[in-house]
Amino acid sequence: MAPRLGDRLGDRYRLLELIGRGGMGSVYQARDELLWRDVALKLFDRSVDEKDVQRQEDEVNVLAGLNHHGLVSLLDAAIDRTEPGHPRIYFVMELVQGTDLERRIEAGRLSGRKVAQIGYDLAEALQYIHHRGVTHRDIKPSNVLLVDYRDDSARTRAKLSDFGIALVARNSRMTGEGLTTGTAAYLSPEQVAKQPVGPATDIYSLGLVLLECFTRQLAFEGDPIASAIARLHRDPEIPRWIPASWRDLFTVMTARNPLDRPESGELVSLMRRAVIVETGRHRRREVEDPAVESARLDAVRLYDVFASPIDETFDRITAIAARVFDVPVSIVSIVDEEHILFKSHHGLDFNRIERTDGLCASAILADTPRIIEDARFDPRALSNPLVAGEFGLQFYAGVPLITGDGYRIGTLCVLDFEPRTVSEQQIATLTDLSNMVMVELEKRLGRPRALLPETEPVEIEQGEIEQVAIEQVDNVTTLIPRRWPALTDGEAEA
Repeated sequence: MAPRLGDRLGDRYRLLELIGRGGMGSVYQARDELLWRDVALKLFDRSVDEKDVQRQEDEVNVLAGLNHHGLVSLLDAAIDRTEPGHPRIYFVMELVQGTDLERRIEAGRLSGRKVAQIGYDLAEALQYIHHRGVTHRDIKPSNVLLVDYRDDSARTRAKLSDFGIALVARNSRMTGEGLTTGTAAYLSPEQVAKQPVGPATDIYSLGLVLLECFTRQLAFEGDPIASAIARLHRDPEIPRWIPASWRDLFTVMTARNPLDRPESGELVSLMRRAVIVETGRHRRREVEDPAVESARLDAVRLYDVFASPIDETFDRITAIAARVFDVPVSIVSIVDEEHILFKSHHGLDFNRIERTDGLCASAILADTPRIIEDARFDPRALSNPLVAGEFGLQFYAGVPLITGDGYRIGTLCVLDFEPRTVSEQQIATLTDLSNMVMVELEKRLGRPRALLPETEPVEIEQGEIEQVAIEQVDNVTTLIPRRWPALTDGEAEA
C-alpha cells in the first residue's frame, strides 16, 4: 500500500503533512530523523509508463547538478519500496518556510518593490540554470516559493522549484515530442507552436508571471487551448497604469519572437535596475504627504514651464552655475508626477528622466539645499541608478525652486562625475541663482517676485543675466571671480 502520514521512508524520513499534489507526485513535509530537521519530500506516483519513469529520473538528475540560492536545494534521493513490485522514486529538498507566489497573488496585489525583488531572484536563478544548459519550461506562480524569514525587515526572497519537465540541452530524449508540456497560461509561443525550446521560453513565462503580480489576472484567459493559441496572434495586454519602465520590460520579455527577448544575463541587469528604481519609489512614498504633493503638482501645472519655447535666459543661468562650481553639468529641473524634466540642461544631451531615477525628486522634499559630495558612499544616493549605473554620478548639489506660495516645483542643480567638496559660499551662490530662476518663471506668469528678501523685484533683460547674477551675488558674498569674462551666446549653449 502507499505510504501514509506517520510512515518512515528509507528508515529516515517520517511523513508529517501533505503540502501539495502535482501532475507527477505529492510533496510532503517530513522529519529527517537522522539530522532532526524538517524537509520537503517529493514522492512520485508509481507508473508503468517508461516515459514517466524517465521524467522522474531526469528531475532528480537535473536537481542533483544544481546549487544556487534562487533554487530549492536537493538534499537526498532514493527509492521507496513500500509497495512490493511498485518501487517509487522520491527525493528530499530543503523545506522553504513561507508560501508560493500563486497564493500570494490571490491574497492581494504586490508592490512594485516586491515584484522587482522576486524578479531579480528568479532572473539570477534562470541565468544560473541557463548557463548550465537547463531550461525550466514551467515557470508559473505555484512554482515560485517565497521565503518567510519571520523578520519584517527582511526583503522578499524567491526560489524556483519543480524541475519535473526541465529540458536539458545535452539530453536528446527530451528534445523531440512533448515540447508543449507545461501550464497553458504561461506557455511561450514557441512551446505552443511546437518549435525548438530554449532559455528564451523561461524569459517569456517569467514575464507573464511578473505581469500577473501587478494585475492579479492571467494575461491569456480562457480554456487551455484558447489560452495557449491566443499568444500566437497577440501580445499580452499591459495596462497603462503600470509604470512605464515596467511596461517596457514586460514588452521585451513577452515578445513573440524569442530572439527579441533579453537573455537571462541581461535580464539580471534589468531586474537589478528595477529593484533600485522601486526602492527609490518606495522611500519617496514613505516621506511624501499626499495632500502636499497634490498641491505641489497643481503648482507645477500652473507655471506650465514648458509651454514657452527654448529660453536662452535659463541656459545662461545653468552655464553660470557650472562655471561657479567648475562642473560639467548643470540643470534647471521641474519635477512632475512621473518625470524630472529639464528646462535647461548644460552639459547633457537628454531632457528628461524618470522621477525615481533622479536625485532632484529627493531635493524637493525640503527647503534647504541637498548636497551629496561623494554619492558612492552616501546612503541617500549610493543605490540611485545615476550613481550605481553607467552614468557614473558622484557629486550632486541641488537647491529647490520655491514658488511664492511655498511649493517646491523643481531644482537648480550641478553634477559631477568625481567627488568634490563645496563651501558655504558656493551653496549661497547656487541659492541665489535658483532664486533668479524663479524670478524669470514668476515674470512669465505675470507675478513679480523679489530676487532676495532684502531687495526689490528685479526685471532681468535678456542680455544682462550674467551681470545681474554677479551683482546680486556680490551683495551677499564675493563668490564669482572678477577674472571671468561675460559669457558669449556660444558659451552659454555649450
